[in-house]
Amino acid sequence: MSEEILVNVTPMETRVAVVDNGATQDIHIERSARKGMVGNIYAGKVVRVLPGMQAAFVDIGAERTSFIHVSDIHVPGSDGRSRASDAIADYLHEGKKVIVQVTKDPLGSKGARLTTELSVSSRYLVFMPQSSHVGVSQRIDDGEERQRLQQLLAQALEQEEMTGQGGYILRTAAEGAGLEEIRADLRFLKRLWTVVSRRGKAARKAELLYTDLALHLRTVRDLARPGVERILVDSRESFTALQEFCSEYMPEVSGLLEHYPGERPLFDLHGIEEELQRALSRKVELKSGGYLVIDQTEAMTTIDVNTGSYVGRRNLEETIFKTNLEAASMLARQLRVRNLGGIIIVDFIDMRDEEHRRQVHRALEKVMARDPARNKITGVSELGLVEMTRKRTRESLEQLLCEECPVCNGRGVLKTAETVCYEIFREIMRDARAYDNDTLMVLATQGVIDRLLDEESANVADLEEFIGKTISLRVEPDNNPEHFDIVLL
Repeated sequence: MSEEILVNVTPMETRVAVVDNGATQDIHIERSARKGMVGNIYAGKVVRVLPGMQAAFVDIGAERTSFIHVSDIHVPGSDGRSRASDAIADYLHEGKKVIVQVTKDPLGSKGARLTTELSVSSRYLVFMPQSSHVGVSQRIDDGEERQRLQQLLAQALEQEEMTGQGGYILRTAAEGAGLEEIRADLRFLKRLWTVVSRRGKAARKAELLYTDLALHLRTVRDLARPGVERILVDSRESFTALQEFCSEYMPEVSGLLEHYPGERPLFDLHGIEEELQRALSRKVELKSGGYLVIDQTEAMTTIDVNTGSYVGRRNLEETIFKTNLEAASMLARQLRVRNLGGIIIVDFIDMRDEEHRRQVHRALEKVMARDPARNKITGVSELGLVEMTRKRTRESLEQLLCEECPVCNGRGVLKTAETVCYEIFREIMRDARAYDNDTLMVLATQGVIDRLLDEESANVADLEEFIGKTISLRVEPDNNPEHFDIVLL
């Protein structure tokens, strides 16, 4: 695997793209005015407890109140969260001060999701002050390396006199790390947690206690894994900041950093801007001629696979099989690029051959195994449907870059001019009965007025005769295509 990390920095936003063998795999965007909240720790105040939902709303100083479920509450003296069967009122009441951490950014009309099980991260470790659990990232699958790292951490904790002072998870980046690197991380986390604890005790109102690193620094900390060949940064200031950060915390990564001084924008040069535009489109073309249709809704995301212009070389079943295989690889990449999460339904083209179904399912599992977001896949059903879940912690690319259409209000369709005309006729009938006047003026868009003057002209004349009043027409070019007004004259 040959990966590059591209970092584009402007005063307004920072964008990061992970490119694997020329194909964009991940895109992260952080805007100065709308930074993500995941990982932030706040002193909050409970504003409302909902016993029926076993949850509570917490004010953390954000625009919308945040949400915490009883299962996300850590019980002091235990080594885990409360049980979902526990009563929320046993732990929280209105007005209570709580120290919480954001696990999911606000999405749509929903506030941030919170937990009281806190953690802070360094290059190699995740520190959990309320836990005693010590584990190793599941992405490190070498048994001997896992054992070595656990022994190394135990040794480092003893040398730093920090044994029994919290739980730890060794991150994927810890693979191959040495004792001194682990000890340095432990000292950093100890200093960091001391500061956060002190701020939390002193807080008297809803306020931010700890925020994670800026995107370009998080990128190097979290994504500079084995297989990354270089990290290109187009901002001299950010490049210098990354050099300083790496020299202090990640010296092994310093050699990967490169400043890009070119005149042509970095994302243009590597085709990321085009990839961003494709990621906002419903239709995704496949090289074979087939295509995907991706629809994101509040409840779930649906992906439909179609053969399109691909006719294959042998027979229909073989054509369908090849299209589904290519679609499995492409949809896995689109899920990452678009950052789609929650419930995902994939409608593969129906396959009669059971072996073909198994192969498509295995191919999908294989590509999804490389996805850093936790996911779960069901088998292929008789109808060719695959149900998936993918962990969602931040807004999707569409939610971040787009807004609801003010014309169709997010429906994605508009009423036809014919439909609007018939609504106008019904409204004229109502007004004619309710008011005593001589003339009714219709104000509507050009398309609707044109239809009233052409295809519907006979109906307008019949309606005038029926109600005994004059109907006049006027174009309102700034109107919504579905909107009209009837003015009494």
